[in-house]
Amino acid sequence: MSQDTVVAKRYAKALFEVAEQQQKVTETEQELRAFVVAVSGDAEIRGFINSPNVPEPVKLQVLAGSFEGRLSAPVLNTIKLLIQRGRTDLFGALLDGYLAIQEDKLGLADAKVYSAYALDDEEKAAVAEQFGARVNKTIRVENIVDPELLGGLKVVIGDTMFDGSVAGKLERLEKSFNRRV
Repeated sequence: MSQDTVVAKRYAKALFEVAEQQQKVTETEQELRAFVVAVSGDAEIRGFINSPNVPEPVKLQVLAGSFEGRLSAPVLNTIKLLIQRGRTDLFGALLDGYLAIQEDKLGLADAKVYSAYALDDEEKAAVAEQFGARVNKTIRVENIVDPELLGGLKVVIGDTMFDGSVAGKLERLEKSFNRRV
């Protein structure tokens, strides 16, 4: 684990503890995610925040003006602290750390479900229930349509992949035949 990851986890833990005390764990996640997406998706914002030519007080003032009312005080203060300490490279790792702590504390897990077609809400709920029972967590499903799949599903939860796709089943069948020969 890199030093940056360790540092980001410390900030994430502190932010999570404040969010938990305020009973705003999910809201804090949404705000933090929105900020990280905004910064990572906009080269101009990223350039401004990372620019050595822009004085820190100006960055903080612009940040406060831009995100005031959109971000809670704990999220805004954490971001300001990272800017003050020259750790703007940790925004993504901060979000990752926060999500990991949140998932652990609340028994949540995110699942990327690859399918040949878009799943409806009922199908997503069925997948969440079935795989939630397997990993003993509440599953949040993100459906990704993969036109390469002939049928079935691939489900990725953390580092584990459950391959129930037609191609995966055929591959396992072929391997079992090859072992017998």
